[in-house]
Amino acid sequence: MDIGHVLSEQMMAAAKVVEEQLDAEMSKLDHMDEDELELLRVRRLETMKKHQQQKQDWLAQGHGEYAEIPEEKAFFNVTKNSSKVVVHFYRDETFRCKIFDKHLAILAHKHLETKFCKINAEKCPFLTSRLRIKVIPTLACIKDAKTQDYIVGFTDLGNTDEFSTDMLEWRLAQTEMISYSGDLMTPPDGGKSGKSKTTILGKPKVKTIRGSGRKDASSDEDDW
Repeated sequence: MDIGHVLSEQMMAAAKVVEEQLDAEMSKLDHMDEDELELLRVRRLETMKKHQQQKQDWLAQGHGEYAEIPEEKAFFNVTKNSSKVVVHFYRDETFRCKIFDKHLAILAHKHLETKFCKINAEKCPFLTSRLRIKVIPTLACIKDAKTQDYIVGFTDLGNTDEFSTDMLEWRLAQTEMISYSGDLMTPPDGGKSGKSKTTILGKPKVKTIRGSGRKDASSDEDDW
């Protein structure tokens, strides 16, 4: 059977399921009495209030803006206070760090649920050692104070400096670092994930962040 025909049938089946679910919800609403409708309204209002409070809490923690972490000690406070944190390890001399800066500033405003920040890798030798940062730029994806994933350079973003903000957003969604409603199976930039080349720093074992100890770090170009 033709693959296109199979996909078409699957899409039609999925659409039918959604339609049936909507019909069921509409029927349920039609048969509700005034007390049930009032209870539903109250519950929805409570949900809206919780979402608004959560938004205020995020803003209080500095979410919504792309900020610099001045020192290692502050890094541990950030990862302690926010459940989802994306940290850009950068160097001033590395041009591609500026590209990440541009996209991360946009995503910080769009995704309040996640804390986006950056830290100078040359000023945090303990962190670069602890988190095994070997290539600049690298994004560390941290959830509940544990590293979940790394985005190393632009390898996963199409191997190009011209990747879109949507592409980075899609890649972060792969590790559930942001709320995402798009298609996780299809990268937005031409359908290419850019994973054909070997990543210098692979996905690590999950590590709990601890703020003790310090090691020296040396650099050679963008490799650490």
